Amino acid sequence: MRYGFIGLGNLGGHLAASLIARGFDVAVCDQDKARGERHIKAGAQWADAPRNIASQCDAAITCLPSPQVSETVLRELLATGFTGTWIEMSTLGRDDILKLAAHASDHGVSMLECPVTGGVHLAARGQITVLVGGNAELLAAHRPALEAMGGKLFHMGPLGSAAVIKVITNMLAFIHLVADGEALMLARRGGLDLAQAWKAIAASSGTSFVHETEGQLILNGSYDIAFTMDLALKDLGFAMKFGEEFGVPLDLAMRAHDTFVKGREAYGGSAQSTMIVKLLEDALDTDLRAPGFPARLE
Repeated sequence: MRYGFIGLGNLGGHLAASLIARGFDVAVCDQDKARGERHIKAGAQWADAPRNIASQCDAAITCLPSPQVSETVLRELLATGFTGTWIEMSTLGRDDILKLAAHASDHGVSMLECPVTGGVHLAARGQITVLVGGNAELLAAHRPALEAMGGKLFHMGPLGSAAVIKVITNMLAFIHLVADGEALMLARRGGLDLAQAWKAIAASSGTSFVHETEGQLILNGSYDIAFTMDLALKDLGFAMKFGEEFGVPLDLAMRAHDTFVKGREAYGGSAQSTMIVKLLEDALDTDLRAPGFPARLE
């Protein structure tokens, strides 16, 4: 089976590289050919546009920045008469997934939604978690490729279910990020050694995945998590919609959303999402720096 991978950004580039490294037959496509150079050197074929992916491949994988871009790419694929499988690894809302899946089905294309979670550094190792929604038999057909890209795979149920759990995991991550900034600031203003405080929190009941990963980038001062304020607000917006739809008050998520709005106003939508902690640093004119922490996660 030959796969076409469309979207070689911070996340997609690593996912495609894992697929190629594990021996799959892959063609890659991106608006910027420079992003595909490492994949071509590793043995992938280059496609100038999604329509060329459709003619070369049995299954098309997309990892794109927004529902609008995903829909545009899908329509281009369908316009070629493509009737393979569409594997959507972007983070979309459930309504987007169901709408696009119905459109694909009308043209004879089956869909799996496979958003990922855990961070770009885990994608680079081939250890990111893959969340799957869709038909179990279709998943079985593509499980080897999905497991090549991720260390853990969870089948959440029918189409739309993976979108819900992905938004939930991201919502928690952003809440934890804001909370971790406040915790580190308490340690700093309380006169503690920040490096030792980070280690103590990491070994405590109060630790979190965010503290153990993004907390290091805060203490380094790079904030370089390869995820933007705009993307964080997109995901928090999905969470707010689910809260309304399911009748669940999301007080903490709403506060995190409002804080990220302030962060985008202060630093811009393309700023690193981890820079949300800088709002507190700037407000108190107190930095959260400690030696011995990496600028990027490996």
